[in-house]
Amino acid sequence: MSKKPQMIEKEEQVSQLQGWLQENAAIVLADYRGLTVSEDTALRSELRKNEIGYHVAKNTLIKRAANNLEITDLDEYLNGPTALAFAADPVALTKILSKFAEEHTALELKAGLVDGKFVGADEIKALAKMPSREVLLGRFMGSIQSSLYSFVRAVDASIPKKRSARL
Repeated sequence: MSKKPQMIEKEEQVSQLQGWLQENAAIVLADYRGLTVSEDTALRSELRKNEIGYHVAKNTLIKRAANNLEITDLDEYLNGPTALAFAADPVALTKILSKFAEEHTALELKAGLVDGKFVGADEIKALAKMPSREVLLGRFMGSIQSSLYSFVRAVDASIPKKRSARL
């Protein structure tokens, strides 16, 4: 006996959700209830520009996908309308969602996962305040470059200078 089309569709959705949970460094659950169509469209557009996925799914399917991966920390946050945002860059994801939530109070950040570890709404907002990956890399490279220049100057200063020959 073959499976009903609805069952196949739900299994495909669970499989897709599992893939997102496994493949992305950051996942954030949000309650989008109260956003207007234009606000939701603006959010989706901003996320898309930054290569961030956004999907509205049934809580039972999200729970099933997470539990299949032995993730149970999100279970208590799977109530009411739930959108799932996911990305490889946790800081970019949390910055965009936190900024949007500040400007549109209807969007409520519930909880999420960062590198497989549970984070609450407060931790999501704290992560959003971190500098971006590019800024951190720039600072790191600047500090290395500064250290190298200091080292070269110190070595150069310690080498005795030859007197130029007089003619």
